[in-house]
Amino acid sequence: MEFLLPRDRQEALELMAGRPGTVPVAGGTDVMVGWNMSRGLPARALDLSRLGHLSCRRYGEGRYRLGANTTYSTLTDELRGELPGLAAAAGAVGSRQIRNRGTLGGSLGSAWPAADAHPALLACRAEVELASVRGSRRVPVREFFSGPGRTAREGDELIEAVLLPRPEGPQLFTKVGRKAVATLATCSFAVALWPSTRQVLTGVGGADRPAPAAVAEAFLAGQLAAHGTWESGERLPDEVVRHFGELAAEGAVLGDDVRATAEYRRRALSVLARRSLAQAWENYRTERHRCA
Repeated sequence: MEFLLPRDRQEALELMAGRPGTVPVAGGTDVMVGWNMSRGLPARALDLSRLGHLSCRRYGEGRYRLGANTTYSTLTDELRGELPGLAAAAGAVGSRQIRNRGTLGGSLGSAWPAADAHPALLACRAEVELASVRGSRRVPVREFFSGPGRTAREGDELIEAVLLPRPEGPQLFTKVGRKAVATLATCSFAVALWPSTRQVLTGVGGADRPAPAAVAEAFLAGQLAAHGTWESGERLPDEVVRHFGELAAEGAVLGDDVRATAEYRRRALSVLARRSLAQAWENYRTERHRCA
């Protein structure tokens, strides 16, 4: 295997363009596990550690821009107040050692269905910034994952950054695993409230690919609009919360593996979805009434 060490952004993009099959490597917590599981070594690996711009973070015009090499520990230690949903998901990743090495861009690039960050990014309206010698483009996270381990990233592109709007309301992430800490997600769920557009957005992990619970979102949007619940701030009826959870689980493409059966995942996901919605809405009501 050839190991490439670009000194700057331009060299990195030229190497990606000129050497097909090159795999970018940052923290290595996903990609190196794949190599050790006998998936085969790539022809070339591109080390991203010298590219300082991938670690930069900034806020402007109501949006956060996080460089692709932003680690999970950075999210939990420095951005918990600004990006609570994503920080909560980052805090659920493995051990402290893994969080110190694992990066946001690496997680997106591997597109592992059980990754903790993906549901939060889906719920939080994230965009992925991709770059190549041909230029840069942005892809909404909801359009980024095309299947198990597959994304919209072209072979010559680097993931350079993740962009997220400033939160407007509560954001929650929760997951089920075989133990309390440092565990892979059997399934996971994220929810974020966006009062300005009257939306409750979601993300599901542990299915065939990271995806929003679109049918559940549409159902809830209809219920909230029909009853003026955004304006009144009333509690959500139990039957609405329950059906939301059922729809979230029914819409996910789930399978059996060594960690759980599809049926167990479906039941667990339904519970996670309804509990997350109920808590997020209650948090929204509390904050709304406090500021009234």
